[in-house]
Amino acid sequence: MALSLGQSAVYSLVSFADKVTRGPLGEQTTSMNTPKNTREYFDLLYQLLDIGFALVPVLLALYLMKRSTGTTAGMIGFDLRRPGRDSLFGAGLFLAMGLGTLGVYSAGRALGITTALSTANLGDYWWSVPVLLLSAARHAVVEEVIMLGVFFTYGRNLGASAWKLIILSALIRGSYHLYQGVGPMIGNMIMGIVFGWVYQRYGRVMPLVIAHFLLDAFGFVGYLLLGPVIGIGS
Repeated sequence: MALSLGQSAVYSLVSFADKVTRGPLGEQTTSMNTPKNTREYFDLLYQLLDIGFALVPVLLALYLMKRSTGTTAGMIGFDLRRPGRDSLFGAGLFLAMGLGTLGVYSAGRALGITTALSTANLGDYWWSVPVLLLSAARHAVVEEVIMLGVFFTYGRNLGASAWKLIILSALIRGSYHLYQGVGPMIGNMIMGIVFGWVYQRYGRVMPLVIAHFLLDAFGFVGYLLLGPVIGIGS
């Protein structure tokens, strides 16, 4: 956690404190997927390196989980054994959570407790869409494998009840989205409760990885293609 999402939560809390002491959240913008270099192909290289290294804690967590508990990636449902069923389940979750996410974001903007989100700022390059999709996949794998598969495995071994794990996981998920404002924090906590319950009920991470990927892919690529046209983020 300290190498990945726990670290993100701490930085998110500090970022939120910084923003609320600067002025109204509703008048501020949070930018994501920003350039890392002014030169196109060095920017691409930095983007790919950032995505690749962000996945290393997932590999470490899976290795430690197997070594200390005997639980493999396949045992938490992080595999490709059921591509059709997982994809359909993930797509259904995406549709359900996507509508809720838009509703919470819109309400947060109306109440002035959520910053405007600018989710795609890579520039007009041929590789912008593929990198945004890879970034969406990175977030989906890191969050769902660590916050559900690994977190629940260790929690059960410590004797925590299902609902304690679901609520705690949702609180952590919400905390590392607080840098976007109160609305996204609440929305992600709700998403965490739903995803946690689904994982507890069915025991497979992959449908949740797919749902999360679709949510982020739509948010990132949709903003890149349609944001300037329809005013997303305003």
